[in-house]
Amino acid sequence: MGNISKVKYIISIDIGGTNIRAALLDEERHILEKIKIKNEVDNGPEYNLSKIVNHINEKWLSKGIKGIGIGCPGPLDIKSGTILRAPNLRSWDNFNVKKYFEENTSLKTEVNNDANVAGLAEAMVGSAKGAESVFYITVSTGVGGALIIDNKIINGANSFAGEICNLIINEDKYSHSGLVNGGLEGQCSGPNISRLASEKLGRKIDTPEVFELYKNNNTEIIEIIDNLCENLSKGICNIISIVDPEVIVLGGSVILYNLSIVEIIKEKVKEKVINKDSVDIRVAKIGDDSGLRGAGFLIK
Repeated sequence: MGNISKVKYIISIDIGGTNIRAALLDEERHILEKIKIKNEVDNGPEYNLSKIVNHINEKWLSKGIKGIGIGCPGPLDIKSGTILRAPNLRSWDNFNVKKYFEENTSLKTEVNNDANVAGLAEAMVGSAKGAESVFYITVSTGVGGALIIDNKIINGANSFAGEICNLIINEDKYSHSGLVNGGLEGQCSGPNISRLASEKLGRKIDTPEVFELYKNNNTEIIEIIDNLCENLSKGICNIISIVDPEVIVLGGSVILYNLSIVEIIKEKVKEKVINKDSVDIRVAKIGDDSGLRGAGFLIK
């Protein structure tokens, strides 16, 4: 029984535009307890994060905590732990999350991009476990990426490594949320799949309906999804040309709810790369808790 008191737990936090989740993890980053609160974004960061802080101080602080790891939408200044101008966190601009938690819990805190921590989870305990280098791609409301080498996140000089949302993959003049014209996110994210299909069909259509029509062999939608796979394959090919990762992991709701497109993407990637036999593309397997588990690995 004496060893139990020496166990050091870790707290992980996943900040999203809709909800904020926090978890108590053991040393293997298994989730022991978790809570979720609605993120009332327009009320500002302190209003929302104070609820998490209160729970930590009242319920978890006495257990013996190593530190707090936080996954947060970017763009971020990762070195200082500051949110810069996250589109999903209006009124949170230039808020220092790291400083806030350290001052209010007295616990060491590390902050990183939400895609980075999800990618770290897949590299540490997910579908790419054991790989030396991993590039994680999430295709959901946005398109994000993470480069993990030797189980460490590569942040880059300005915290922008892996920000593939801005990769130019075609000549489309559409700009999504101020990103570059023809960028990966503006062509391949869930809202933009919906946008392209709505323009094609002349009526409003959401992303799940797009894929239902695709499964039912709607000719116009087949063309849109084929273009989606083509555009994603271009992005992946560019990543392979620059990084040459051992494993690429695909995640996010667009991928995980539509697994039939993964093989199409793989084949299109193989058509474009030099070393076809080296292409190893896997599907993410941790699911909704990847952000929570990955954030826990920020604490050593």
